[in-house]
Amino acid sequence: MPDQHLLSVRDLKIEATSYPPGEPPKRITIVDGVSFDLAKGKVLGLIGESGAGKSTIGLSALAYGRGGAEITGGEVKLDGTDILKLGKGGIRKLRGARICYVAQSAAAAFNPAHKLGDQVIEATVKHGLMSKDEARKRALYLFQVLGLPNPETFGERFPHQVSGGQLQRAMTAMALCSNPDLIVFDEPTTALDVTTQIDVLAAIKHAIEETDTAALYITHDLAVVAQISDDIMVLRHGKTVEYGSVQQIIEAPTEDYTRALVNVRQETRHEAPDQSKALLKVDNVSAQYSNGFKVLHGVSLHLCKGQTLAIVGESGSGKSTLARVITGLLPPSGGAITFEGKPLTPTLRSRPRDDLRRIQLIYQMADTAMNPRQTVRDIIGRPLTFYYGLRGAAKTARVKELLDQIEMGNGFIDRYPAELSGGQKQRVAIARALAAKPELILCDEPTSALDPLVAEGILKLLMKLQEEQQLSYVFITHDIAIVKAIADSVAVMHRGKLVRFGPKSQALSPPFDDYTDLLLKSVPEMQLGWLEQVLNTRRMASAGN
Repeated sequence: MPDQHLLSVRDLKIEATSYPPGEPPKRITIVDGVSFDLAKGKVLGLIGESGAGKSTIGLSALAYGRGGAEITGGEVKLDGTDILKLGKGGIRKLRGARICYVAQSAAAAFNPAHKLGDQVIEATVKHGLMSKDEARKRALYLFQVLGLPNPETFGERFPHQVSGGQLQRAMTAMALCSNPDLIVFDEPTTALDVTTQIDVLAAIKHAIEETDTAALYITHDLAVVAQISDDIMVLRHGKTVEYGSVQQIIEAPTEDYTRALVNVRQETRHEAPDQSKALLKVDNVSAQYSNGFKVLHGVSLHLCKGQTLAIVGESGSGKSTLARVITGLLPPSGGAITFEGKPLTPTLRSRPRDDLRRIQLIYQMADTAMNPRQTVRDIIGRPLTFYYGLRGAAKTARVKELLDQIEMGNGFIDRYPAELSGGQKQRVAIARALAAKPELILCDEPTSALDPLVAEGILKLLMKLQEEQQLSYVFITHDIAIVKAIADSVAVMHRGKLVRFGPKSQALSPPFDDYTDLLLKSVPEMQLGWLEQVLNTRRMASAGN
């Protein structure tokens, strides 16, 4: 009797070999006894913290083990056939044809030298599923379904000529082009701002409904997965914590860990009273790139000592550029920046070492902000030597203190970045900034790659350090829940301009300008049917105009 489910996974076990410094290699279990079913046209959300095994399980549906991971037990059946027992040739025929994968970073998945249309149809044509003309017609249909601009000519563009959200949708078109039975979505909206995320989520959901494709949707955001999934599996340490319908998981979770995920970041911080003297003052600052393209237009704001300024806005709004100007990485073309009443020189190279120490930056993508050939000891230890001259045992002791502060422990001190999860890498980046004992930290989306509970722990740590050391933060984010949890004041940016600035109680209270209203309404809520409500509201607003 054939299997009634498209995909059936039973007692899946995945292992890898760990190579601890100074110790013999040892086997570790990444996924332990996971089982689930997925019917055609349905979506199963896989959610959990970094290192829970979400992506590893998703890739097992392609009979693939990433980074040396090996599937050592269980079954992965597609239409009743255990694909783990197929030879390399049989698996190769499945990938890109019946089973496809959508990665987290579309920018890293496309070849910058080839047009998008050619890349979207490549696997479909190579598998012999369609002729080039047939594949191009299919791609055009998918561009329309996914709401891409000018679908007739969209495929003629190169990756750098479209936005991040458009590129993510193009990658979804690539996955759907071969009419697959199953797609694995691996954090496809994590790197997107909230307004773009809504469009991509809606496009993915519509495409799945139109094509009757089954999907595994991997994410650490429960509010997001609740909008697109039929069922949810909560994972931790490679094991299933809870598995049920979206409604059951959201409204009546049975496990403490799941309840913690549902209730994460519900608290709102009461803003501190404004102080007369600003630690940081940005006065009418403009900036442009070397090609003359203007990215900031007369921005003015301030931050008081011991407080947090949250800067929000969509991709391209100028948030990160403003941080680069403050740190001296990009000289302003106009205006002035003062720190404790003294002007900051415009370029990084011209600033005294103590000015460099007092203002630190935590980048969004820890992967590109660390030397892959340096250990955690070296990465965190470098500012300790540069600013304080620490070496040897004294430096090691301080590195261990910082690792304890970010809740990682000494066991990570001799690991390389490749041996860390995404969340662990970001925590190391935070520890590196703290090592300088700064007065101001510019945080550029430092928790966007972290699962909610780990992110909450990092935010609590930052708030604790702020209270103890009177640290000040400029926190760049698209997560309004974070803004409510940590901010004292809020700046909203759009297309390089400041459209709203003031204490949080004022900035997040009506009446709103059109852009701030759109931004606040685009934040996913832990509510069934929320996405449909937002889309219906947008359609009604468009019809009214």
